[in-house]
Amino acid sequence: MTIDLKTIKHISKLSRISVDDAKANKLAGDLNSIFDFIEKLNELNTDNIEPLTSVAETTLKLRADEVKSENIRDQILKNSPEENEDFFVVPRVVE
Repeated sequence: MTIDLKTIKHISKLSRISVDDAKANKLAGDLNSIFDFIEKLNELNTDNIEPLTSVAETTLKLRADEVKSENIRDQILKNSPEENEDFFVVPRVVE
């Protein structure tokens, strides 16, 4: 795939970005080198290669879920500027 100046100008018009001719020439060269690299990657045989989710093959440490049922209602409601029984009072957002 080759990107020419006409394509660069078209993309810049669609994205509403002003690109002068000098910048367009540089962008065309940069994009062409990127697409050349992608084409080289597409030539690689990856049939027997498993996809990676991470470079480091590590597993996360699991911990047991422990329920700590403490009555911390009063501590939580201290964060509220105004309280109404067991609820936070917040300013009305929708009228």
